[in-house]
Amino acid sequence: MVVANAHLIVFANEKGGSGKSTTAVHTAVALASAGRRVAALDLDHRQRTFGRYLDNRALTVKKTGVELPTPAHETLDPAKHDVAERIAHWRDQVDVIIVDTPGRDDAQARAAVERADTLVTPINDSFVDLDLIGQVDPETYRIRRPSFYAEIVWDARKVRAKADGGTVDWVVLRNRLQHIEARNMKRVAAALGELSKRVGFRVIPGLSERVIFRELFPKGLTLLDLKAIGQEAGLAHVAARQELREMISGLALPDWLKGKAPMLQTAGLDIAGAPVAA
Repeated sequence: MVVANAHLIVFANEKGGSGKSTTAVHTAVALASAGRRVAALDLDHRQRTFGRYLDNRALTVKKTGVELPTPAHETLDPAKHDVAERIAHWRDQVDVIIVDTPGRDDAQARAAVERADTLVTPINDSFVDLDLIGQVDPETYRIRRPSFYAEIVWDARKVRAKADGGTVDWVVLRNRLQHIEARNMKRVAAALGELSKRVGFRVIPGLSERVIFRELFPKGLTLLDLKAIGQEAGLAHVAARQELREMISGLALPDWLKGKAPMLQTAGLDIAGAPVAA
């Protein structure tokens, strides 16, 4: 079934190195693995990590003959394409559109955010990245005031509400979480909790710093593909897939998009993240 008005998920912030493209591609493949029709749009035509990842995936499928769930995808050059037009093009053809934006403020990125149903802002678990959305007092570690990016999102929400009465569900994704509960980690968590109430976003855990994610890029593979390519999952893979399952669950996507079956069952995980019997 193709829904007439696809759900639009936009991954955006104005800082590079936050794991934005990695989380975007894993979300796209997870939804495709769950049987949803997915379109992926890369707005960063210079770096084009999102698009390259899916290009590599298509080449792996061609070389190996193994059918892997792969979103339709395109990389948009702002000099040649209009993001609003491309989103409109895909709206009635797929169930979900996933947009990866560049780490800078530009008109195309804002146009995507203004149309988003779910806005995901990945940040590293540090005060450096937190400063993107909120300024912190150096003595008390309390939030002084929202930063410029929070204001951009606020403006985008007003545009969306005026356009069609819709709302933008803003999700801040804490990537590269440490397994050891450090003092700084607690301070970042407290500051995010305070800011979330003032600005209006949800905070969910993302993906930790794992070599696994970087190693999979050249072949365009994700943690969901190991069984399909005949690779046995080690403990590190299982732990990373659990993080991914929790991240997808935390996005709280509409029930019609997730479907009745567990989101990652096709990837060898049941709803609790345990291996599914063959």
